[in-house]
Amino acid sequence: MFLRVATLAALLVAPLYAQAPAKAETASELPDAREIINRHVKAIGGRDAVLAHKSMHATGTLSIPSQGMSGPMEIFGAANPDRVLVKTTVTGIGEIAEGFDGSHGWSMSPMTGPMLKVGKELSQTKLDADFYSELRDPQKYPYVKTVEKTAFDGRPCYKVSIKRIDGVEDFDFYDVATGLRAGSINTRESPMGTLTMTSIEGDYKRVGKLTQAMAVTQQVMGVEQKITLSTVEYDNVAASAFEPPAAIKALIK
Repeated sequence: MFLRVATLAALLVAPLYAQAPAKAETASELPDAREIINRHVKAIGGRDAVLAHKSMHATGTLSIPSQGMSGPMEIFGAANPDRVLVKTTVTGIGEIAEGFDGSHGWSMSPMTGPMLKVGKELSQTKLDADFYSELRDPQKYPYVKTVEKTAFDGRPCYKVSIKRIDGVEDFDFYDVATGLRAGSINTRESPMGTLTMTSIEGDYKRVGKLTQAMAVTQQVMGVEQKITLSTVEYDNVAASAFEPPAAIKALIK
């Protein structure tokens, strides 16, 4: 779930520079995309371990090295229905928050004020809130295909096309050696237009029954931001955590 938090980055943070591809393989030599995804799920603890959790709370730090800015970050997620809340306080900017309460998507920042998500942006936010996104449920991700074996973040990876029910095509990269997801390239609608974000995942650590990426580097609009998690807890989030703030409630009709 953590790695599906894409739109907050758009409020702050360019695709990676082109990387030389590894030795090309023919389509018949490439593993099936579902096999690659299932290998990742097994590597992080297995399908049952993923489905065993109903909520998640993570704390950490967000930094923008090029601008010397950083601050604390909190991520909340829950299932049934899928919900998410991401909050961070960035030096020189203030508090930035984004949420989805199961029905309404919203964002707040000192630059934009309170805003409700509508249309395509709202439908994308709903899918990004998928608490069990690691599984790439065929009902939400009906088309997956292994595109190629290539280099990503300096590692041989399988590039997998992921087409969602909202029509958006993302690309996931899975480490050939470990099976773990190395990162992704996502395209989303935002108040600033269509944005493409590259995320690099790493520093995988065991948290209870699951292995979790504790560090993510995201690049958007030529700006790099780093997310470093310090704690992750499961099944200890109250439903009230996802209630929109008063300024957002005032916009909901």
